[in-house]
Amino acid sequence: MSQQAALAKKKGLSKLLADIWRDYDLYLMLLPGLAGFLLFGYGPMYGLTMAFKDFNLVRGLAESAWVGFRWFDDFYNDPYFFRLIRNTLLLGAFNLVWGFPMPIILALLLNEIRIIWFRRLVQSVSFFPYFIAVITVVSIMWMLFRSDGIVNRILAPITEEHVGFLTDPAWFRTMYIGSDIWQYTGYFATIYLAALTAIDPVLYEAAIMDGANRWQRIWNITLPGILPTITILFILSVGMIVSVGFERVFLLYSPATYETADVLPTYVYRRGIMGYNFSYATAVGLIDSLAATIMVLSANTILRRIGRGSDSTATIW
Repeated sequence: MSQQAALAKKKGLSKLLADIWRDYDLYLMLLPGLAGFLLFGYGPMYGLTMAFKDFNLVRGLAESAWVGFRWFDDFYNDPYFFRLIRNTLLLGAFNLVWGFPMPIILALLLNEIRIIWFRRLVQSVSFFPYFIAVITVVSIMWMLFRSDGIVNRILAPITEEHVGFLTDPAWFRTMYIGSDIWQYTGYFATIYLAALTAIDPVLYEAAIMDGANRWQRIWNITLPGILPTITILFILSVGMIVSVGFERVFLLYSPATYETADVLPTYVYRRGIMGYNFSYATAVGLIDSLAATIMVLSANTILRRIGRGSDSTATIW
């Protein structure tokens, strides 16, 4: 390290210590939250060693024997390995493709409504499902779509038979993605609407004076204005491709729909919790978490490079 770099580092450290001394009361207020984060966020990571041990409840984690990558090898040779990977990726990818654009479309439509009370009404009605518990949403779905439910009664004269919305593997992904879109579209649309308020109205007035129609204003002003928000939410959504919601899948699926419904989180539950093979479940969960991390980092890198190569988005990166 050169002398200049050493001096710069020393100067930076001195400035940091001076800032801490000046605002020591604020840093003291930060300590409880930081301690809780370290305790509950990083502390449990010690349990990841279970993936490399033959965990025994009597001996405990510290005394359990090391087995290396045995559980990872067992998972790779598991007869359900490819089915689990396929179902997890397809369910997450379809949910991203169909679910991610919906809040953006709803926010754009609400932004174009000039009747204030109607816009607020639609926004409130679309936002309300977010407050409903997943188990309640699934219960409503069972009431509506079961073999003798309301939907099948309406369709009976047309189909002449009951449609197995909740028992046919071919319908599972549609039901899962549809319920997810219904519950969360209004919530994420509100985030985009909040981002829209930061766009300067002068830009729209200038575009109107230049003769831009509504679609041109949306494409050239509105979408670029909320692009940073879209980028952040997209990166987070990519990470959820392999970490599909356990609760919704668990409540919706049944042995009859395992062919398309069984995913990594539900398999971890059955094999680890119900089967008392905690080490195996930890290994599979670790693979799931690592895959999600890699996908998030990859999406972030790709979008950053695209942003640098585009004149229209270079300023947001």
